[in-house]
Amino acid sequence: MTKNIATLLFTCFITLGLSGCKNNAKEATTNEAEIIETTKKEIKADVYNANTAASIIEWKGSKPTGSHHGTISIKNGALEINDDRIVGGAFNIDMHSIIVKDIPVEDEKNGKLLGHLKSPDFFNVNEHPSATFIITGSQVMEGKTMLSGNLKIKEIENNITFPAVVNVSDNETTLTSDSFSIDRSKWDIKYGSKSFFDNLGDKFINNDIELKIAVIATKP
Repeated sequence: MTKNIATLLFTCFITLGLSGCKNNAKEATTNEAEIIETTKKEIKADVYNANTAASIIEWKGSKPTGSHHGTISIKNGALEINDDRIVGGAFNIDMHSIIVKDIPVEDEKNGKLLGHLKSPDFFNVNEHPSATFIITGSQVMEGKTMLSGNLKIKEIENNITFPAVVNVSDNETTLTSDSFSIDRSKWDIKYGSKSFFDNLGDKFINNDIELKIAVIATKP
């Protein structure tokens, strides 16, 4: 009996170890892109412009043999604030700014991975130099803001919702998301995905891309 229990525990630890190769961040709720009604009654809001030098998006991708991580920059954007709540806003994300952080810059593997991420296999940045995120709504739940918006990558739009902490002062607003993931297959990013290809064995790349967003925005 003791041997059987030990075997079961060992199996559980091995399973947990293998699953650790996958991103563990909760996937953002993803739905069809929302239609943004430009004719609806405008809500009075204060505009805070993104400090692009101080704002950043962290990313992480994984496969059975390990993971890679890095950053990507926000080109421009703004948050619209009413009564200390986010009521709108939009951001342009510079896809040319992708950086790989876990491999030294001088290592040729860094350039090889970076080139692959920018190629048509993944984000095809020459044809799609920008991604966009347009805020469509927010709701405060248990002290956190559940932020929703249309995320467009490679001209494909989906609406995502993720949790964030928002702090508003007279001159500055900060937005710091929890780590969350998006399923790249929903933006037709196919390379190494079991959603599109069979018989990949252990050569597949997980669909989940883990993201963490930090925005500092100030009044003009």
